[in-house]
Amino acid sequence: MANLKDIRDRIKSVKSIQQVTNAMKMVAAAKMRRAQENMEMARPYSSRLAEMLDSLIPEIDRSLMPELNVRPVNNTLFVVITADRGMAGAFNHNVLREAHQAIDTVGKDNSVILSVGKKACGYFKNRNYPIALEFMDFWNELGYEHAMNIGIEIVTRFVKGEVDQVQVIYNRFINVGRQEIRNDTFLPMSYSPEKKEEQYKPERLFEPSKEAVVKSIIPRYLNTQMWQYLLESNASEQAARMLAMENATSNARDMIKDLTLQFNKARQTAITTEMLEIVSGAEALN
Repeated sequence: MANLKDIRDRIKSVKSIQQVTNAMKMVAAAKMRRAQENMEMARPYSSRLAEMLDSLIPEIDRSLMPELNVRPVNNTLFVVITADRGMAGAFNHNVLREAHQAIDTVGKDNSVILSVGKKACGYFKNRNYPIALEFMDFWNELGYEHAMNIGIEIVTRFVKGEVDQVQVIYNRFINVGRQEIRNDTFLPMSYSPEKKEEQYKPERLFEPSKEAVVKSIIPRYLNTQMWQYLLESNASEQAARMLAMENATSNARDMIKDLTLQFNKARQTAITTEMLEIVSGAEALN
């Protein structure tokens, strides 16, 4: 059994760690509330844009814009969205595992990676995967301009024919305790036929034309969709970190209880041993 000093030092160390994890949980909770508010405010706008394009894309010529062109897939661009930091449970691991499987399915030679976050960059660099671009160190100042910059790089590569398909792999925020891994097709843009006639929609008049409306909406939609991906991932990261730090704090509390019990047992043993030595000494004198 460890001596009293060793156990006391371990209790002091665990208490220090508990204070750190508790502070990190509180910081993550505050960040998560802000991130969740921003994400929930953006969802209605992006979903309405998607609904409008779902109703318009089938009625126009897809050759109108290069973003709508569907061509044989030879090269795929994978946009992998992770965090810059760890200590968020399985948040980064789940995204990287899904991305790794998707890339291996297509083939490393037919894939290009755009990594968002240090974790994705480090993971694929260590495994010699082809990384075209890296975006990192912006999550604390996350803004719409970051989504625009990423969107411009993606669309440029697709329009030039460097890639034939763009997949975005990220965490979608469901609730505080659950995040869902998604692998969405970003380009070429498609529509969902099953959603088209869910409810009655009055006839609309488009000025100057449907084609002009689509040309105006698509750039906004792509930027907004990328912004939504970033917001979803940011909210998911903070929720995952808050939950991980809460579990770590709880584990530290349980460990302190166990160590305190060990300390009391060791102290009781030491006291009993001292009493036996005193009694034995007294008997020896008699």
